[in-house]
Amino acid sequence: MKKIRNHIYGPIRSRRLGNSLGVDMVPHKTCSLDCVYCECGATTVHTIERREYIDTDAVINEIDDYLSNTPPPDYVTFGGSGEPTLHSGLGRIIKRLKERFPSQKLALLTNSTLLGDRGLREEILPCDLILPSLDAVTDEVFREINVPVAGLDCAGIIDALTALSKEYNGQMWLEVFIAPGINDGDGEIALFKEAIARINPTLVQLNSLDRKGTRETLTPAPIELLESIARRLSPLPVEIVAKGAGAARAAPDNERRFS
Repeated sequence: MKKIRNHIYGPIRSRRLGNSLGVDMVPHKTCSLDCVYCECGATTVHTIERREYIDTDAVINEIDDYLSNTPPPDYVTFGGSGEPTLHSGLGRIIKRLKERFPSQKLALLTNSTLLGDRGLREEILPCDLILPSLDAVTDEVFREINVPVAGLDCAGIIDALTALSKEYNGQMWLEVFIAPGINDGDGEIALFKEAIARINPTLVQLNSLDRKGTRETLTPAPIELLESIARRLSPLPVEIVAKGAGAARAAPDNERRFS
């Protein structure tokens, strides 16, 4: 009889992470942002409050049972339909998995908004791969594309990402979602280049709309635009992961952050 799992899904084949077992850390669309491109729909719980949104032990038990009885995935990935770092038990789950399954790789998808919390940054350091996002470097664009909770700003997020980069020994792949007409202007890209150089991630990944978002008028960025942005960001380490970037990268990425 197939076991009912409420907090994990997959494994699914991810464009960026291979065979990935997803972990949904918060109730559907509980997030600090309400991004115009989110394929999961509009945010219903708009918050920056960290608390135990779902039973931490239940999450641990589901992952433990899966990994004890199934061939290991390439990654166990904390992501899902909201912002995973909102869950106050994230650090305990990561610690438990690293103790019980030390060879299992862990990945975290995050919208970066809570990384100013030093305690949170310490919780996530054992992850093998962190995939934070940065979709804007000016607050006007940030409000238009990400619709943040009041009190969040680009400067604070960039400072937090810079701090994490200095503290973290694993791989950091910084995702930048390009929304044509919103964050692709020369001024914003120049500021992106400055900010990313400060953050110093392992890799920058340019992405764009794959499935329908929450704003009807939002369209995918043409590959020519993404290639132009990649050139303007040179010599930063940039790759294009958006659909249409090539056969190896064009498959749907079901592990894309949902925030």
